[in-house]
Amino acid sequence: MAVILNIDTSTEVCSVALSAEGTVLCHREEFEQRNHATLLSGFIKDCLDRLRELELSLDAVAVSMGPGSYTGLRIGLSEAKGLAYALGLPLIGVDTLQLLAVSVMFSGYEYPEGAVYAPMIDARRMEVFTGVYDQALTPLLEPTPMILDADSYAGFLEKSTVLFFGNGSDKAREVVTSPNAVFVPDVKPLAVDMTALSELKWSRREFLDLAYSTPWYRKEFQATSPRDPLASSSASNSPRTAR
Repeated sequence: MAVILNIDTSTEVCSVALSAEGTVLCHREEFEQRNHATLLSGFIKDCLDRLRELELSLDAVAVSMGPGSYTGLRIGLSEAKGLAYALGLPLIGVDTLQLLAVSVMFSGYEYPEGAVYAPMIDARRMEVFTGVYDQALTPLLEPTPMILDADSYAGFLEKSTVLFFGNGSDKAREVVTSPNAVFVPDVKPLAVDMTALSELKWSRREFLDLAYSTPWYRKEFQATSPRDPLASSSASNSPRTAR
């Protein structure tokens, strides 16, 4: 029986869950504050206290690796690394987009057969981090940054129902008008929903390097401005200084 401490700090929610064989033994969440640095250690302590009450031993630490909040991800990974190192335990990394998809899969709602899952993490303006998954969590669109417009998911929407969810999905609602688009409200990444993913990785012995693992920020958005052709021409003809 694998006993795993699951940690998620990828968005505004801070959450921790202690699990064993898919059963959640203890969990703590805070939804309203971006105060992960203050809350996380206390949440972990509560779960470890419960572990001792049950006279169990921890087998691994799992943490959501992103995409998500730069600061939140670093806080979560730092805590997870420190705990895993101190206890001599393996570290498991969970993709936040897959975590969101699992949350919807296990929510109990019934959706049309063949529906695909489009989790979305808010970035800025009309930008999100997103991917598209089938019901086996096979990526149909690999995790990627995207600037949303009316055609962003057109190929998927032509073929099947697409479930949009996560804290970036309100942006999609503004531009995606297909009748095959379904917006699932109030879906947040939570440690209690990490258990299936973390236990699968445990069974496959898919562990992170404690020394060198970093959050999965994905590719950064590149902000560009229209070029002045005269300025470009002038720059190309001007002498350059060797470096």
